[in-house]
Amino acid sequence: MTHLQLSSITKKYDNNTVAVHDVSLEVQPGEFLVLVGPSGCGKSTLLRMIAGLETISGGDLLFDNKRMNDIPPKDRDIGMVFQNYALYPHLTVEENIGFPLSIRKESKSEISRKVREVSEMLGLGHALSSKPKELSGGQRQRVALGRAIIRSPRIFLFDEPLSNLDAQLRVQMRSEIISLQRKLGVTAVYVTHDQTEAMTMGDKIAVLKGGVIQQVSSPAEMYSSPQSIFVASFIGSPQINLFHGKIHRNTDIRFYEHNSQCSFILAKENFIHDIPPNGTEITIGIRPEAISVTNPYGGNAQSIEAEVKSIEFVGHESLVYFETSDNMKCCRVPSIATVATGERSIFYVDTSQFLIFGSDGLRM
Repeated sequence: MTHLQLSSITKKYDNNTVAVHDVSLEVQPGEFLVLVGPSGCGKSTLLRMIAGLETISGGDLLFDNKRMNDIPPKDRDIGMVFQNYALYPHLTVEENIGFPLSIRKESKSEISRKVREVSEMLGLGHALSSKPKELSGGQRQRVALGRAIIRSPRIFLFDEPLSNLDAQLRVQMRSEIISLQRKLGVTAVYVTHDQTEAMTMGDKIAVLKGGVIQQVSSPAEMYSSPQSIFVASFIGSPQINLFHGKIHRNTDIRFYEHNSQCSFILAKENFIHDIPPNGTEITIGIRPEAISVTNPYGGNAQSIEAEVKSIEFVGHESLVYFETSDNMKCCRVPSIATVATGERSIFYVDTSQFLIFGSDGLRM
């Protein structure tokens, strides 16, 4: 198992475009790190620098405290799985999986033994004589995984490997990749733009925006304690509800949302720093599960009234949408909603779950 360190890594192209800026990360041996963010945020560029497929403009890349910046890709001992599988169409499954060992010129008997071992692990034992065109998308991705596994690499790198699969198969493959990584104990870095993949797969998540790390933490901490509006909005589905307004301090601390009748009394415990002065612009973030059409929150509950705009039935629950300040909000309710589209309803909010952000977008 390899200890991976990125120290102030930067990627700058000749046209002065900075794709990755001053990124520092540490991945413990055997840990599964997910790099997540919107398209163009620099996550794939960062992965390619780890692999040696992109040069590093600044900073240090370390494997077990050894500087790797100038080590060629073939000597980094990386197992990489791509979005497009990158299989050789003229080779069989057996030949595709065993290809890295053929390049190393290992004996045919040893290659055959390792291919059988890996193929059984991946449920491909019956397909060794098949060509890639005869396989399903999930099987092709398993072949790509097998080709990476058979090398017994120091680090696994995954570049959006599931984005070409349908929704059901993505769920299945997520579980298989996690199980394999745990079984093999190999340090892994996984790139995705899908926050659900990030939340379900990673021991640790790093959220990027514009080539800059916004937050690094466990999935649970990322969800419950985001450090910025960007992270709070990117992580979680449906998205977090945002109420924009001002603080008014008198006998109590009250928040008034702009252009609406919505207001909340705030407690000192809602802030992670000092309570800001009267008139300060803030944004309150509330997760959909912290709003309900009943009151399960006891003394923490405060209420707002709004018209129900739409209801989405998704099986185990319904998502109820309402509007304040020309801004759509969402709450989760049991599968059979007790409200109807077009009627005004009381919505109860768990004020202990408030996330408060300043005008700079950071937690207050």
